Amino acid sequence: VEIVSVTHVEGENSHYDVDGIIGGTIHFEVLLPDDWNERYAMGGGGGFVGSVQNSARGSVNRGYATAGTDTGHQVPDGSFGYNDELARVNFGELAIHRTAEVAKGIIRAHYGSDPQYSYFLGCSRGGGQAMMEAQRYPLDFDGIVAGAPAFDWGGFAATGLTIVQAFYPDPNSLDSTVISKEEIAQLHDDILKQFDEQDGVKDKVLSDPLAVNLDLNAISWLSDAQREAVNAIYGGASNQDGQIYPGFPVGTEMEWFTWLVGPIPNQPLPSLGFFFSVGLFQNFVFNDPAWNYSDYDFSTWASDWELAASTLSATDTDLEEFKARDGKLILWHGWSDAALPATRTAQYFDALLERDPNAHDYARLYLIPGCGHCGGGPGVSSVDWLDVISDWVENGNAPEDIIAKRGREGSTSYMERPLASYPKKTVYKGSGDPKEADSFRTMAP
Repeated sequence: VEIVSVTHVEGENSHYDVDGIIGGTIHFEVLLPDDWNERYAMGGGGGFVGSVQNSARGSVNRGYATAGTDTGHQVPDGSFGYNDELARVNFGELAIHRTAEVAKGIIRAHYGSDPQYSYFLGCSRGGGQAMMEAQRYPLDFDGIVAGAPAFDWGGFAATGLTIVQAFYPDPNSLDSTVISKEEIAQLHDDILKQFDEQDGVKDKVLSDPLAVNLDLNAISWLSDAQREAVNAIYGGASNQDGQIYPGFPVGTEMEWFTWLVGPIPNQPLPSLGFFFSVGLFQNFVFNDPAWNYSDYDFSTWASDWELAASTLSATDTDLEEFKARDGKLILWHGWSDAALPATRTAQYFDALLERDPNAHDYARLYLIPGCGHCGGGPGVSSVDWLDVISDWVENGNAPEDIIAKRGREGSTSYMERPLASYPKKTVYKGSGDPKEADSFRTMAP
């Protein structure tokens, strides 16, 4: 470990900022508050990372020592994985673990003692990092929060590529596609007109998207080409063996333009989904930056992805070691997320419950109606997850109905709603202000 710099940051929340490098490639930052609460909170990164990122960095203002990493490379796209197995392994599974160990060593050296409790919080790529920690390095953290997790890399790359092929069949024509941003908004509005009140309250939020039985043939203005392309979003990826990975639930449409469809003006690639899915196949699977996506038929998908998935994906439901060390895991995902479908996270939790019917003793999942990717959207999305996980770990208070919020308290957009622990659901009581949490109750599946 090389310590590059140590700086003391003055102010109301004064702290030391330690920057360093692990193994010559993994850059990291550790923040050490002067008024330490004897706890450590590490935050994850997003996308392909490529810079020192820490989604829990603000926890230093609450007395937590905290750390972040670039996961071993300084490139913003997937090209860092081309011909570099070490970079793939660091990014996929190892850099978070090594940074966690180094950070704890620095904490021990600085304060003279280990943290009483250690936490990891991440969303998207950070959510996948969180799940990887619970599965492969279960001793690193007492409590882990995985939001909108990117944990099944071969799967979401397959669905992403299926959508790319539907909307951009010709790789030489990326400047236009079959459905416009305005038409996507119209599709979303038509869906809300038909299904918004199905859950008992008109609020532009579909509380249970899986209960919506959408017939695209009923959307008369869609052309056949548009209908076929849209079906790729809802249907996901499949091959001769069946479904590889689910599509996106109804209600995600308002995030489609940026994540799935495009073309985004003044950008070299039409969508973020194109950026991730094609980049993964090129640099992590086929090791060929010139690989042509247009004629890939997914028939060899499983064998193609076997090696890459071994370091990237965190799909293992065996959490026995994490359970044995009394660890606690919270997963959460927004139903309106068009970057990663909440359906897949629910499938993972179903499999976890099938393996261990008592998994709720140490793991919980919250599916959040109207929440977009890592937040935003027409529904609630704001939760102090660090407070929730620390209360469970330190006080034994298992989270039941968590109150999530949207907007600033006192504003016209402010609302509160309870989140039920999956597979339970939160339903409207039939009366009361739908912006108030008391107007909803928890219902068993």
